[in-house]
Amino acid sequence: MLKAIVGLNWGDEGKGRMVDNLSAEADYTVRYHGGSNAGHTIHTDRGKFKLHSLPSSVLRPTVTGVLGPGMTVDVEGFLGEFEAIREQGVTADRMLVADAASICFPFHRDLDGAEEERLSDGRYGSTRRGISPAYGDRVMKKTLLVRELFDRENLPARLAAVLDWANERLVQIYRAAPLRLEEVTRWAEGMAERLEPHVVDATDLLGKALDDGATVIAEGQLGALKDLYYGIYPYTTSSTCLAGHAPVGIGVPWARVDRTVGVTKAFSSCVGAGPLVTEFDEERADRLRRQWGEYGSTTNRPRRLGAFDAVATRYGVRVQGADEVAVTNLDQLSGTGELDLCVAYRRDGRTVREFSPRPAELAASTPMYETLPGWDEDISDVRSYEQLPSGARQYVEAIEELLGVPVRHVSVGSHRDALIEIK
Repeated sequence: MLKAIVGLNWGDEGKGRMVDNLSAEADYTVRYHGGSNAGHTIHTDRGKFKLHSLPSSVLRPTVTGVLGPGMTVDVEGFLGEFEAIREQGVTADRMLVADAASICFPFHRDLDGAEEERLSDGRYGSTRRGISPAYGDRVMKKTLLVRELFDRENLPARLAAVLDWANERLVQIYRAAPLRLEEVTRWAEGMAERLEPHVVDATDLLGKALDDGATVIAEGQLGALKDLYYGIYPYTTSSTCLAGHAPVGIGVPWARVDRTVGVTKAFSSCVGAGPLVTEFDEERADRLRRQWGEYGSTTNRPRRLGAFDAVATRYGVRVQGADEVAVTNLDQLSGTGELDLCVAYRRDGRTVREFSPRPAELAASTPMYETLPGWDEDISDVRSYEQLPSGARQYVEAIEELLGVPVRHVSVGSHRDALIEIK
């Protein structure tokens, strides 16, 4: 069985904790796109774990985690994160990297940061982890696949070609110092030696696993509104975040996703530039941000906050093909007073209920709200849906009705166990 756990919004929805929870009954968890540019945070009795490259099942010792061929792998980041988590007492030996994944070199980070600086006020809000230039280079055939690190005969020529293209941009466009082939070659050889025990043919591994009846979870990064093709372009990531891409990105393009879990916060949050229709004013956003700890897991940048946007989230459900929804961070709304749900937009004097990913149309839209009473009780210890305050249940049920798919999970706290399953 192949399950996909994906974001319905702008990212930061809490996918990591859902992967951690649902992988308890899985055999494999596979990251199918992206790189180290978005973080997943998991809270356990051992402490808080912030993951960037590793699959969120890493805390489950019986689950094999794979960085799939659809990823661009920050090799240094992966190895560093692997060692760090082992030092925290986690057995992480079942972490593998697809040989067909492409490499995000350190110079990709340099290129990413330099381009954001060049754009100045027009920047996209990149995490500066090198994702955009790394994916661009894969499309242009100007980077290496992981397996090429072990091709001793052809590696020098391939590295020279890759470096030539990188230096053209660094020197001619960004006026930076050129990279030296000898240094990059030493880096590649050192990384190859450390990475080799983790490298696997993901297509062979997962193809056989699915044939044998294994349960595989495809772990998405970011969310539908950041998807390269169906998100709010150009305020997107450089890969496709959609569940429909999961079979390709994990290495089994002939497979079919059997179940898709779409994850959304109980409110809106976004890191980076682009329109956010329900965004709070800065005073309210800053107060709630500090109260809730809403800062990016990767960059620690303050997240932009707003009311729950059913128009945008319903679009996320549609393009993700979500069979069910998990609503996270419900506990953060306790004691915040009446709650607004955006049920439609007002644009050009018309009521609009269908989401458009066109930035100009979103910028010209204002939210239309339905207001619910809210609740004051602390719900972080509640483990049964029936024990939630009536206001919390009313809020969840309103979201379910607006999205048109069942809400099956609700998180009520940061700890991995603070999760309610709705039958």
